[in-house]
Amino acid sequence: MSISGAPIQTEATTTDKGLAAQFLGSIIRSRETSIILAAIILSIYFQSTAPAFFSQSNVVNLGFYAATTAIIAAGEVMVLICGEVDLSVGQVYALAPFIMFYAHRAGVPYLVAMAVALLMSACVGLINGVITVNLQIPSFITTLSTLFLINGFTLTISGGFPVQPNAPAALANFFGVNALSQVIWAVAIAIVFQFILVKTRWGMHTIATGGNALGAAEVGVRTGRIKIGNFMLCSLLGAFAGILDAFRIGSIDPLAGGTEIMFMAIASAVIGGTLLTGGSGTIIGALFGAVVLGVLKDGFTLSGVSAYTFDMILGLAILVTMFVNVRLSRLRAAGGGR
Repeated sequence: MSISGAPIQTEATTTDKGLAAQFLGSIIRSRETSIILAAIILSIYFQSTAPAFFSQSNVVNLGFYAATTAIIAAGEVMVLICGEVDLSVGQVYALAPFIMFYAHRAGVPYLVAMAVALLMSACVGLINGVITVNLQIPSFITTLSTLFLINGFTLTISGGFPVQPNAPAALANFFGVNALSQVIWAVAIAIVFQFILVKTRWGMHTIATGGNALGAAEVGVRTGRIKIGNFMLCSLLGAFAGILDAFRIGSIDPLAGGTEIMFMAIASAVIGGTLLTGGSGTIIGALFGAVVLGVLKDGFTLSGVSAYTFDMILGLAILVTMFVNVRLSRLRAAGGGR
């Protein structure tokens, strides 16, 4: 009995080892694994060089920065996966709080004013998408044009001066004054959009559109509608991030956001595992990418390192992660991984 039982035990052990190896392999091939490890290693390093890194005030600042960037990056990922790019989302981030402010000043309740701002911001995405899809103009040119148009419009309606939202305390706390609430918003949005991306028809069609638009269209995917919809989602999330920050800061600045926060969102998406060539990406990866950028920027500031050095490292990080992501994509294609 013991003799006949030995092979069974060995077979079970072998099976367990095989499952463990498969699980470990899936973790290694995961887009998010490398960026999570990078965030942990960088945090440990900066804590050793700047003891104030894990202080409560610094963690709060880091949370605010990463949350805002991650929310915008979630929308940018959806557009990038389609094979397009949205350069105007940073200006939508600056415009939306002004729309909310002027709507409220006209007598509209704050929640309705927020809805109006989000709706008008989504219309910016609609314009970007329609021009890109129907007029066959590259999205880089389309959104570069709307970037300047929105910036000029925001400066015109504001006169170039900031305003005070003066929202009720309960509303402001719920929508971003509290660091925890803003982080919760960012994590919730990342989870919801990751689910949409990997578990819904819209997400599958988004990936198919970016991977092979012609092939997707031939099997019935309405690629134009997918692109327009994702441009609208990107503008919507950019507007929401701007409103959250307006409540948090207590001031609405026409020069807030702009190209810097847009490029940080794109960098977060790329570092997190989204390919600029389209067809592949991850919202959760973009969330961790925003955390890594926040850790780098904050850690360098506390360590007294020049901002110029941060830009150099950011550029290098984008090149390295693009190379790694391409290699991982080939490994996943060869091994049938995700």
